[in-house]
Amino acid sequence: MLLFLAGAPLLAQEPADLTPDARVARAEATLKSARASLEDAETPDTLATLSERAKAAKDDADAAAKALQPQLDQLNEQLAPLGEVAEGSTEAREVAVQRTSLTKRRNSIDGTLKRAELAVVNANQLAADIEKLRASQFSEELGRKVASPLSPALWSQVAATAPADTTRVLALYRLGTNAVRDALKREGGGLPLLGLGVCLVLFFPVRLWLRALGRRYAAAENAPQGRLRRTGLAVWLLAVGTAMPGLAAWALVAAMDAVGAIPPRLQTVSNYFLGATCFAAFIVALSACLLAPKRPSWRLLDLDDTAARNLRKYAWSAAAVSWISIMLAAVDRAARTSEINTIALDGVIALIYLCLIMAMLVTLSRLHRRQTAEAAERAEAQAADARARGPAHRSGWIVLTRVAGNVVVAAAIIASLFGYLNFAKFVTSQLVWGGIVALTTSLLLKFADDLCTWMLHPDSRIGRTVVLTTGLSAAQVEQAGVLLSAFSRIVLVLLALLIFTAPFGNVGSVLGSVEALSNGIPISAEITLRPGKILLAIVVLLAGLALMQALQRWLMETYLPKTELDSGAQNSISTVARYLGIILAVLWSLTALGIGFGQLALVVSALSVGIGFGLQAITQNFVSGLILLAERPVKIGDWVKIGDQEGDIRRINVRSTEITVGDKSTLIVPNSELITKTVRNMTMGSAQGRIQIQFTLPLNADVAAVKQVLLDAYTAHSSVLSDPAPSVFIDSISGGQVAINSFAYVSSPRQVYGTRSDLFFSLLQELAARGIALSSPTDIHLVRDPDTDRVG
Repeated sequence: MLLFLAGAPLLAQEPADLTPDARVARAEATLKSARASLEDAETPDTLATLSERAKAAKDDADAAAKALQPQLDQLNEQLAPLGEVAEGSTEAREVAVQRTSLTKRRNSIDGTLKRAELAVVNANQLAADIEKLRASQFSEELGRKVASPLSPALWSQVAATAPADTTRVLALYRLGTNAVRDALKREGGGLPLLGLGVCLVLFFPVRLWLRALGRRYAAAENAPQGRLRRTGLAVWLLAVGTAMPGLAAWALVAAMDAVGAIPPRLQTVSNYFLGATCFAAFIVALSACLLAPKRPSWRLLDLDDTAARNLRKYAWSAAAVSWISIMLAAVDRAARTSEINTIALDGVIALIYLCLIMAMLVTLSRLHRRQTAEAAERAEAQAADARARGPAHRSGWIVLTRVAGNVVVAAAIIASLFGYLNFAKFVTSQLVWGGIVALTTSLLLKFADDLCTWMLHPDSRIGRTVVLTTGLSAAQVEQAGVLLSAFSRIVLVLLALLIFTAPFGNVGSVLGSVEALSNGIPISAEITLRPGKILLAIVVLLAGLALMQALQRWLMETYLPKTELDSGAQNSISTVARYLGIILAVLWSLTALGIGFGQLALVVSALSVGIGFGLQAITQNFVSGLILLAERPVKIGDWVKIGDQEGDIRRINVRSTEITVGDKSTLIVPNSELITKTVRNMTMGSAQGRIQIQFTLPLNADVAAVKQVLLDAYTAHSSVLSDPAPSVFIDSISGGQVAINSFAYVSSPRQVYGTRSDLFFSLLQELAARGIALSSPTDIHLVRDPDTDRVG
């Protein structure tokens, strides 16, 4: 709020119609005056003001450069067709006049552009010099040594300056009271009383009603299920507990300022009053929503009731000390009291913070001992009874907090004893500030995680809507919620680090670095990655993928089933459309990112070497997959044989093809194997299957009867087709045997094996019933006479 109030006048005075030349001139003047004022800057506030002026000058120069660069590029394009004047030649008067005019304008814009770029460099150098000086002053202030608080020397100096400082404070008090008295006489007390009434209404009934409203909603049945009830209520209580006191203080200050009751010298004090009230209210609200001393079931921290009640009291004390210290510092600065009084005041505040930290450490130490005792009792119960299960109720963050607190307490005590009061105040206040930032970040991290996972949970209303509108699966929507949670948590952690480092120096320099990062990361002379463009590219990619899925679903469910194409052709068309949609979505997102097709061609050419060597197999399979989808030598549903494996094609992907073999397992074949090697497609040429039955008969067998038996067996089987008709042939007569060969056809190659087995059964039974014997192979055994062997 203080930063906003300080920057609001500058924002209000910003002209909207400044030309680039005027911006560059203003930037140069601002840098010149800021550089001259840097030599006399002695306070952090002055350095912060100079840093803001340097940043404003840099913004002006950047804006001018961005406005001038397109104009310069346009003039260069206009001059390019004119070319250079050849030596010894003359050109037409109109061309010469146009060339002179364009060259003059280009030179003018180019000069202004170079001045703007120089101003940017000077602004960066000035900001660096300010940051060095600020760091030097900050180190000098922390290392300033005065008399120890235990020695009478410090307090004797304070006593010596007390009369003069008291006079200054009383003068400031009289200035304020006189301004209030004059304003009431001049304007009346109606508006101040109204402001006071609004202040009291906001602070008491409205704040309490909003807190009760949040608790009722969190306990209602229509509230979100899960952990979001607790974290959402905690964030609501934190927002209400901070906003209502802040608005109440603002209403009171605004009413007093409207009647002129706040003199210019006290304007800063009133601003600090608003900031101190919001900060103190934030501490109180944060402790209330995290500790919940009267509602243990809603408590977010792993504490028992005793520790929660004690820490709640210390939080109120810390809020009061923070409010008083901020207001005393504001009054001290407005009254312009002596330096020794400021140092002594900082030392007293440091000692008060030190006492609060020690009291909190004692509470945490007792809590740790209680948890340790509970853990020991649980371990004994588990040893005595195997059914007593459960983890020990202990918190690791308590140990870390105690270690950090003990180190800070020891450092603050030693620094105070040796007279380094500024350092003692800094480490104690920084510990309190770090604890507030850590607790707030912890709460917001839990809330962000619960909110994101709840919003994109498949069972929530938003999750169901996303599933129905985008066609994503429930698991994909849940994964999106986890990714959104991770992104939001990263952003919160970065903001927490930025806020934690704010007391170490000028926030403007840190924000300037963040702003420089937001302007983009240059990848090349023509490509700059900016956060806005990256976010736009992600949105465009997601939108393109969603449109692709909708198109593919429309093809598969609406259009293609109404065509005369078979399932394989439908799958090929939908697969090709899917990958084309992915490619178009990627190209669309690259265009949104600012990468044109020319830069994309350079990237592809640079990657071609790596693709040729490292990704050769993947590229080969990819191209083979496209060939399979286009030429369709095999399609879904075909029965193919590759080597010693055969089965039905179930799916054709861009990289591989899935084949279901006879044992119901899946054979994954790279697409290049189907293109470069021999593949037998059982169902490609014809949908019919052929049955072949061969056997041999003796010469004396009745071959006519055998032929009739075969034809009758074929005719009797339901799977054998009558067209083409079955046929029986004598294949050969040799060695006293007749070779019979017969053929029949079925409607599918997949019926060949089973039908042939049935025919074998019926054929053998019929031949046996008719007494027709099949030829059997001659079994010749050579037996040697043992008597002959002995004679030999």
